[in-house]
Amino acid sequence: MTLSEQISDWIAERVREAKAEGIVVGLSGGVDSSLTAVLAKKALGDKVLGLLMPCHSNPTDLEHAKLVAAKFDIETEYVDLSPVFDSLMASLPPGTDIAVANLKPRLRMATLYYFANGRNYLVAGTGNKSEIKVGYFTKYGDGGADILPLGDLLKTQVRELARQVGIPEEIITKPPSAGLWAGQTDEGEMGITYEELDSIISALEKGDTSGCDEAALERVKAMMAASEHKRHPIPICKLEHN
Repeated sequence: MTLSEQISDWIAERVREAKAEGIVVGLSGGVDSSLTAVLAKKALGDKVLGLLMPCHSNPTDLEHAKLVAAKFDIETEYVDLSPVFDSLMASLPPGTDIAVANLKPRLRMATLYYFANGRNYLVAGTGNKSEIKVGYFTKYGDGGADILPLGDLLKTQVRELARQVGIPEEIITKPPSAGLWAGQTDEGEMGITYEELDSIISALEKGDTSGCDEAALERVKAMMAASEHKRHPIPICKLEHN
C-alpha cells in the first residue's frame, strides 16, 4: 500500500467511525491544504468540500487554491472573510500584532465548522508534523480540527508526497506562508528553514543530535517547550470528593 493510499484509507475510516458524511477542508493555496484535500478526495470522492476563505490574502494563494480544486474536481465554496475581520477589528480595542494575526485562522475555523455542521462533515486540519512539534499553529484556529491526516508527516515529506499525487509544482515550491500579514513566511517567522527543522526533529526522535547545529537545536527545543500546552487537552481541575 502506498503512503497516499494509507492516509486516504485512514481518512475514510475516521469518517465512518464518526458516522459523518464527508470532509471539509480549508483550501489556502498552500501545499499542506492542497495535499489534504486531494487525499480526502481520493478517500471520499464527491463528499469533500474545499472552502476558499481569503482574509486580506495574497491573490496568488486564491488562484492556487482554485487551480487545485479544478485539477482534482473538488467542490468549493467561497467565503470572503475580509469584511468580517474588519468589522470585528472595529469593535475591538487595539491589540498586539500576534493577537490581530491570530484572528484570521480563528475566523476560518469557525467558518469550517459552520459548513461541517450543516453537512455532517468532519473538519480535516492541514497541519503537518513539523508545525505540530514546534507549535507553529494557532490554538483554536488552524489547530482546531477533527482529524489531522498529515500530522505524522514532516514538511519535507509533505512536499515529496505532493509531487507524487500531482500537486502543481508552483504550489510545492513557493515559500510557505500562513498569510497572517503581508510578506509573512513560515520560515521567516520561525527563524529556521523546514529542511533544518525536519532534520533536527528527526535527530531528536532518534536520540542522536551530534550532527545538529547547536544554536538551531536549542531554538527548536525552546519552541517545543513553549508550545507544549498546544499539544495537550485542556487541563481540568480535579477535585477531591468526600
